[in-house]
Amino acid sequence: MASNIEYDPYLLSEVLKVGGFKYKKDAVNAALKEYLQRHQQVQILDLFGSIEYDEKYDYKKKRKR
Repeated sequence: MASNIEYDPYLLSEVLKVGGFKYKKDAVNAALKEYLQRHQQVQILDLFGSIEYDEKYDYKKKRKR
């Protein structure tokens, strides 16, 4: 999908240097991927304390097959 976007040239040049990217496209895709992963991690944190589990469940027993 082709797209024209405006970006901060300084930020992009820093991402290119820090990430060792040769192409702008690779730097932008990596930044988008990292952004998505970080937001998905925050959503996972919201689950802490809300999932009920069986205290009698023996995960070690399931490993012995």
